[in-house]
Amino acid sequence: MPKVLLIEDEASIRAVLKDILKDQKELNLEVDEAKDGVEGLSKLEKEHYDVVFCDIKMPKMDGMEVLQQAKAKGNSSAFIMISAHGTTEIAVDATKLGAYDFLQKPPDLNRLLVTLRNALDNTNLVKETKILKKKVSQKYEIVGKSKPLQAVRDMIEKVAPTEARVLITGPNGSGKELVARQLHDISERRNKPFVEVNCAAIPSELIESELFGHEKGSFTSAIKQRIGKFEQAEGGTLFLDEIGDMSLSAQAKVLRALQESKITRVGGEKDISVNARVVAATNKDLKKEIEEHRFREDLYHRLSVIVIKVPSLNDRAEDIPLLVDKFLNDIALEYGSKRKEIKKEALDLLQKNNWTGNIRELRNAVERLIIMSEGQIGPEEVKKYL
Repeated sequence: MPKVLLIEDEASIRAVLKDILKDQKELNLEVDEAKDGVEGLSKLEKEHYDVVFCDIKMPKMDGMEVLQQAKAKGNSSAFIMISAHGTTEIAVDATKLGAYDFLQKPPDLNRLLVTLRNALDNTNLVKETKILKKKVSQKYEIVGKSKPLQAVRDMIEKVAPTEARVLITGPNGSGKELVARQLHDISERRNKPFVEVNCAAIPSELIESELFGHEKGSFTSAIKQRIGKFEQAEGGTLFLDEIGDMSLSAQAKVLRALQESKITRVGGEKDISVNARVVAATNKDLKKEIEEHRFREDLYHRLSVIVIKVPSLNDRAEDIPLLVDKFLNDIALEYGSKRKEIKKEALDLLQKNNWTGNIRELRNAVERLIIMSEGQIGPEEVKKYL
């Protein structure tokens, strides 16, 4: 139910506005009142309101001061300022202070309702954006307090602000992508694209087109020009996941791109300058791959200016309770259901398990336990469904 606050010193005007708002049954509004700016500001500090109608000329504290103080404290309500002495200058000043809109007294009914509906839509959009940002940040959050994980965090903090290339190693499902995301998110490139390429998922005959793009007609299915991942990541970060699975021919072109900061599209002749920080990841032993002639040694040295080794979950079992807590919250949010709790005995069993699939396997196990358990997750459920 949307909440609206009326800050108006004239009781008769408050009553009229309240009746108008209450008549909008389809909006299902909860309407609160304040007789002056001081009371209005006090209510804004205690409650959240989606929309605030605020008179400008009031005793004790005028509406502009209410607006200024509320916004200075981070209030996200949509303020609609009202005045009998409206001028363009006042409207501009109110907007600069963070007002959503400005209405003159007596307000035109249609204009008032249109402004209200637009303000509510805007408030809902702001809420959805905040929730989405929170979900994204939570999705790529690195959870844990163990010494091996803290060592990874320390490396990220030191390396992220630099332009150094990073090679992230570690077993499948251990969170290498999260490290790459963190490197980008706290770097100077954070406002530019983060572009990911899973080298293992793309057929060898298509990987060059994927990375460098192609010109129209360069091969049978090239019906139009395509921009590759290097160009898409311009100014940002290019994450080459599972780089140990890249073909040798593609490796040679990646090496050139790193050496010269230039690429050539498939079927093209023109050199294109690129500026993307390359972060690579692999679960393979690249030194062994070099010995067996499956990976170029010169490319390895270009990529591994800094090497960050992500520990397996078995090496940081003390982090499992924190990870389980996060997954219980995340999955409840995804399902739109109440969070399920887990008994300590069940957590103890999860900590003792051999997690060959690492964090990815643990999350799948928690999701399975949530689905299959009737109530609180206990040791019996873990033994049965793990």
